[in-house]
Amino acid sequence: MMKKIFSLLLKVIAAIIMLETLFFKFSGAQESIDLFTTLAGENEAIMRIGTGVLELIASILLFTPKKTWLGAFLTIGLMSSAMMSHFTILGIEHNNDGGVLFTAAVITFLAGFILFLQNKKDIPFIRKNL
Repeated sequence: MMKKIFSLLLKVIAAIIMLETLFFKFSGAQESIDLFTTLAGENEAIMRIGTGVLELIASILLFTPKKTWLGAFLTIGLMSSAMMSHFTILGIEHNNDGGVLFTAAVITFLAGFILFLQNKKDIPFIRKNL
């Protein structure tokens, strides 16, 4: 019972963090445009919207039975990219945010990683005896 509650809590945390940024990505908020312009230059809109779509898909998959592993895997990839962007281009603190975006990426990455480990038995191409 505790494992199910913990798993649900991780899913909710990861989904809330990813979904709360969608408004900014999809509405073209200036902060989001500035961030993705720094990362992608003139391809800012493609990267901003594409990232938002992938985060939406990952959030949905986290709550899809037998596909949680896939949502977690996508979450790990997205947050790894976000953290690397902070390490290499943006800096831990971006736009005087006190490191909030970076911290959110780390928390979401950890939630995705734990969920992936908890649900690896559902991966169809992995041997069941792992």
